[in-house]
Amino acid sequence: MRQCVRVPGGLGVLQILTVCVVVLCVAPAASHPQCLDFKPPFRPLQELQFCVMYKEFGCCDYEKDQKLMAKYYRIMDNFDYYGYANCAGFVLEMICQECSPYAAHLFDAEDPTTTIRTIPGLCPDYCSQFWNKCRSTIPLLSEDPHIAKVKEDQTRLCRYLELDDVDYCYPHLLSDQKLTQNLGHVQSDVDGCLQLCLEEVANGLRNPLAMVHANDGTHRFFVAEQVGLVWTYLPDRSKLEKPFLNITKAVLTSSWEGDERGFLGLTFHPKHKYNGKLYVYYSVEVGFDERIRISEFHVSAHDMNVVDHASERVILEIDEPASNHNGGQLLFADDGYLYIFTGDGGMAGDPFGKYGNAQNKSALLGKVLRIDVDDNERGPLYRIPPDNPFVHDRGARPEVYAYGVRNMWRCSVDRGDSRTKEGKGRIFCGDVGQNKFEEIDIIEKGRNFGWRAKEGFSCYDKKLCANSSLDDVLPIYAYPHKMGKSVTGGYVYRGCEYPNINGMYIFGDFMSGRLMSLQEERNTGKWKYNEICMGKGMTCAFPGIINNYHQYIISFAEDEAGELYFMSTGVPSATSPSGVVYKVVDPSRRAPPRQCHYDPLPVRVKSNLIKFVPQETLIGLEPPHKAKPESQPTDSSDWLQELIDRLGLPDATPPLPTTTTTTKPPRRKGRRRKGKTRTESVPELQNGMVRLVGDEQGQSDRGRVEIYVNGEWGTVCDDLWTIKNAEVVCRQLGFERALKAAKNSEFGEGKDLRILLDDVQCDGTESGLLDCQHAGVGTHNCAHYEDAGVICGNSDHIIEV
Repeated sequence: MRQCVRVPGGLGVLQILTVCVVVLCVAPAASHPQCLDFKPPFRPLQELQFCVMYKEFGCCDYEKDQKLMAKYYRIMDNFDYYGYANCAGFVLEMICQECSPYAAHLFDAEDPTTTIRTIPGLCPDYCSQFWNKCRSTIPLLSEDPHIAKVKEDQTRLCRYLELDDVDYCYPHLLSDQKLTQNLGHVQSDVDGCLQLCLEEVANGLRNPLAMVHANDGTHRFFVAEQVGLVWTYLPDRSKLEKPFLNITKAVLTSSWEGDERGFLGLTFHPKHKYNGKLYVYYSVEVGFDERIRISEFHVSAHDMNVVDHASERVILEIDEPASNHNGGQLLFADDGYLYIFTGDGGMAGDPFGKYGNAQNKSALLGKVLRIDVDDNERGPLYRIPPDNPFVHDRGARPEVYAYGVRNMWRCSVDRGDSRTKEGKGRIFCGDVGQNKFEEIDIIEKGRNFGWRAKEGFSCYDKKLCANSSLDDVLPIYAYPHKMGKSVTGGYVYRGCEYPNINGMYIFGDFMSGRLMSLQEERNTGKWKYNEICMGKGMTCAFPGIINNYHQYIISFAEDEAGELYFMSTGVPSATSPSGVVYKVVDPSRRAPPRQCHYDPLPVRVKSNLIKFVPQETLIGLEPPHKAKPESQPTDSSDWLQELIDRLGLPDATPPLPTTTTTTKPPRRKGRRRKGKTRTESVPELQNGMVRLVGDEQGQSDRGRVEIYVNGEWGTVCDDLWTIKNAEVVCRQLGFERALKAAKNSEFGEGKDLRILLDDVQCDGTESGLLDCQHAGVGTHNCAHYEDAGVICGNSDHIIEV
């Protein structure tokens, strides 16, 4: 079989494979792996057959591996046995560095102002060996015109192939323990703080305290503000201009910082797709009394993105003796019942009655309630599940499922491991403490969670604490107020995109701004704690990724696919528009390409769309340094003819153009990093400049069209996109003509960019797209699945659309 190649030259596959297997098994340290698509590396689903040195972990899936193997044989078919024996190993190793977990470093792709290398960065000694034995392969490995000019000069060639960051040159990086000992693991600092990153998802929100999905296949998410507004966001993160729900006139809240009243909870019925039901939890004022209200609504029959406000039915109201400790969580568990989490009624120390509301089973405050809201169109608004633990206890409300809670703020249902279903159905809650401890609980039927007798693991009311009938369940974790003073419960991560954090319970603290995690140890059942830090240095240097957030962590969420989010604000006031929604990102490893793909069901939109514009930025990175251009030789050798002469092959037309008017456009969009700009100086960005992005083969003559306008890069929609439009783009990039006007995001979706142009109409003679007719910069009625592209060339063959 051709796949079973013995590689005689270079470092050798077996040596590389040994190194790679070793580094995957070493304890974590600091490193920054990154692929040429500017995402973390992964473990391929199907074992690689060609670049086997990266079969355990890297940047290639089986499909990419097969393409690289085909490229290898196209090159090696040009050589006789002697050339094959000397050069096969070098060629294989250089081609396969596209699969390296450090491909972005090796090909110098992290600085968006530079062209991606065609040959990876080589260490000087390795480059010398390669040049002495196999410089005849250079024209077949690279079409870089500068490499063609310097290929006969070992010193100049190897200097050109060097990296500014010498730690990452090939092959020395493979044996660099500093780089490789954390490969594939969640990164952590010297104190064990896990380094994760974030992606900004929404902003400009007023105390966003809930984000939920409808579980209807549309992958919309709904964000609730404390003032009583709920907004609809589509999968492309655009926001509907018309709110989903607006009960601001009914909601009781204020602009005071720290006011706990307001719109507090939202959940959709598990069968919302069929019955249109949702439930909300909010504060109201009735006369001189303050209450918490749980209401049922229906979605409008005419617009799936708007609630029928006239459909409200009040399911339950509970008097609130104080303005704080209002609870606020609603959720449906796996049993299909609605769970309601109430606070103890407020004030300090739960002073109500002899033992406090939380220990009084005849009160609905300080409880976990469970009710049945199915089939409630006729008869009672809710029923009591027959297996509720205190149904037959005359001194207890039948709605009570668990008691002894102070003010549980944010609870979640564990989806369970996607393969084993381990953990499925568990309900995790963060219970805010009094003055010493915050705690995380797993809710158990009929159990007492200790308040006000206990706070965390310690006694609060010593008399109650000593009562032998307390029979309370202890938290799985509690932390003192030197770490934080108001816990915000989170989720167990069960998403697809970041396998390393699967099973990790991630939560936070509202006051201190700490992000924290718990991981259950399988053998002992104990929970291991790790704080979460934002990645430092290059750890979060990916397009669209940031490493900072606002301090006041209000809530956590998961989307329909199971990915994890949290919401925080810079000013803890219901009227301050400083709230942001963040997605949690693990920069050390991702799922294999296409494994996490889903196709959202279409959504009929009757409201204007507000496109998402990120405002947060990555911090702590130095700007890139420009390297001085190397002086060019006055003439160049005809390297291809020389190779033909050496190999005794018939004459062929050189594949490289004799002149180059543009450089290959960068594939990365986003922030710059410290690094060199090789040889040519980069022209200043000007309005109307275009680039081509998204071709998997890295060909510079085709890709998604992206345009630079008013300081930002953006995409172009394919409405009215014709070959004449494509001709304008191709000529601007130095090609004679356009071969195809590509539609329907043939070269991928530029989701991290704004759509800047739509309805473009060119007559083909314009100097740039901005000179053509269009709807106006930033004005459009399209989505990224309509991103336009082109295929350019210098032939007369037109590709039919």
